Amino acid sequence: MNLLAAHMTTVQGIPMEGWKFTDPPNLAVLSDKSIFKRGDWIAYVLHEDDNDDNDDDEGGSWQFYSSDTRDWDEREIMLVGLQEVVQLDESILALADLPKGWHAWRSSKSSPWQRAKSRPEPLQRQ
Repeated sequence: MNLLAAHMTTVQGIPMEGWKFTDPPNLAVLSDKSIFKRGDWIAYVLHEDDNDDNDDDEGGSWQFYSSDTRDWDEREIMLVGLQEVVQLDESILALADLPKGWHAWRSSKSSPWQRAKSRPEPLQRQ
């Protein structure tokens, strides 16, 4: 097998047949910096709905938040590739079928993921 074929059969060490997301592995996602900088575990995942913001985009972005209970602000968020999140925590593969407009959470790193439909945010008047 040549190097190109070997690269195409794995994503950061995860066999492509094990890649369960419909989104590509290099999709940019939002992550709490503490997950990558301090090694915190992922406690909350949001798969945005198509119509959850005023941007003219396809929606459906993924967001990953740590177990840190401090308030999050813009400075604590970073862009990473979806495959980087999966490589860090392969339990995220269990959320590959999380529908847009849903979120998932767990109470500890070893707890099973819980899922629910996210409540729509009210439109803000400008």
